Amino acid sequence: MRIIKPIALTATAALILASCGAPKITSTPISDITSVSAKKADLTEDQLENWMHLDLVTDTIPGMSVDKAYELLKDLKPTKVIVGVVDSGVDIEHEDLKNVVWTNEDEIPGNGIDDDKNGFIDDVHGWNFLGDIVNENLEMTRIVKAGDDGSAQYKAAKKAFDADYENAVNSKERYEGLLAAVKNAHAIISEKLGKEDYTKEEVMAVEDEAPEVKQSVNILGQMFAYSDNIPDLIEDVKGGVDHYADQLEYNLNVDFDARQILGDNPDDIADNKYGNNNVVGPEPDEALHGTHVAGIIAAERNNGIGMNGVASNVEIMAVRAVPNGDEYDKDIALGIRYAVDNGAKVINTSFGKAFSPHAEWVYDAIKYAGEHDVLIVNAAGNDTYNLDEVTVYPQDAIGTGPEMSDNFITIGALNYEYGPELVAVFSNYGKSNVDVFSPGVKIYATIPGNKYKYLQGTSMASPASAGVAALVRSYFPKLTAAQVKQILMQSGLAPNMKVYIGGDAENTANFADLSKSGKMVNAYNALILAAQVDAGKVKL
Repeated sequence: MRIIKPIALTATAALILASCGAPKITSTPISDITSVSAKKADLTEDQLENWMHLDLVTDTIPGMSVDKAYELLKDLKPTKVIVGVVDSGVDIEHEDLKNVVWTNEDEIPGNGIDDDKNGFIDDVHGWNFLGDIVNENLEMTRIVKAGDDGSAQYKAAKKAFDADYENAVNSKERYEGLLAAVKNAHAIISEKLGKEDYTKEEVMAVEDEAPEVKQSVNILGQMFAYSDNIPDLIEDVKGGVDHYADQLEYNLNVDFDARQILGDNPDDIADNKYGNNNVVGPEPDEALHGTHVAGIIAAERNNGIGMNGVASNVEIMAVRAVPNGDEYDKDIALGIRYAVDNGAKVINTSFGKAFSPHAEWVYDAIKYAGEHDVLIVNAAGNDTYNLDEVTVYPQDAIGTGPEMSDNFITIGALNYEYGPELVAVFSNYGKSNVDVFSPGVKIYATIPGNKYKYLQGTSMASPASAGVAALVRSYFPKLTAAQVKQILMQSGLAPNMKVYIGGDAENTANFADLSKSGKMVNAYNALILAAQVDAGKVKL
């Protein structure tokens, strides 16, 4: 394969610190990627764990050139940037996060007094707007149980609820049946082979005329099409059972009411003194999503453990507002305002829902963030929707209308395969309502209990971009949130290729038509453009 090498740099093509003023970058951005070929070999374990940091030209992997970007920054002194993570909670004691957690220096821990007079008692590392709530209804469930008010919203919610409820019942039954069959087959074959782990070849070589053995061989032979490890497959199927059981018990249960725990009125935005300072949440494992997001952004770099976050010199402010179910508009609006008021310059919002009864509260919070020069980095969603045709909340525009604020950037997800499968099979897209793409498939990052795990979704792509935004704001603090948004969009790499939508080879589109920028976020280029804008050489 022929790989385009970076353009040769002059002897002075390095990042240098001027005797006064902002740092200057004289390196050349990555530009011509038209001849970059897809990596043919499978990724090594190290490459897969770090692929979002790798460089397309050097590594033939469509990462964000983060490692390459740090070569530019080695002689510079950054400023600290606070990133608000509005999510399910963050394990602030995690070995790879504890040294990058925001601390409210104006609050005396544990004294039961609102020392800084911000309205939140002992908010040392952030705030928990959910209190002890873990599970919640979906928004459509809340709308349905409120009763038929004759509105179009109710009719749409009722239709969606009925369809999802039927699907959850049927899917739970299917997964339960599959789980029972595979577990039974696994037990029989494990006994025959004398071990729990085995290959497909070993299973197919079993010779026994007993009907239950032959049936077990047939079942497992089919299951190897989905996984090369049957015990892992059993856990995955069990996860499917649990998922649909949770939906029926909590998300789609009109008789379930978690909000009474808080005692507030979720329909009154002025009723805003509730929750507590436990930013992990009552069940640490339920902070998995937020802990993973936090690690992608800012896990301590080069400490010899775990993984590296995208941004150094960042502090993570944990704002717990996203339950297992749909978030309340009120919690999100107040969570954004809390992060803004307490110094965040970037906020990550890796969540979304189909209905938003109080969307105006969130719109107002987005505008509030914009007025205070705070960038909100938002996940596009995982339904393979065209967001120009289907609305997913939160967003900063109604339909394809004008943006309400210039500080809100929506991120689609990339796969690690450079070629027609570049866009993640699950990622939403939209020429108007998705701004740019970044890595979101098989992202390795922190989870509670000093552990690490691969997760995927636009929930992972968003913090990848938020990390780049924080990096830019750290080294170029005079740039505005609106400028940083444009830098991420304009400095990205632009693959000139057709890609699959939803992983369907029969449904293709030009990558350029799936987002407003038609580009992939690139940290190296972003820093170069940021330096040019900061120096007044480029106008956005």
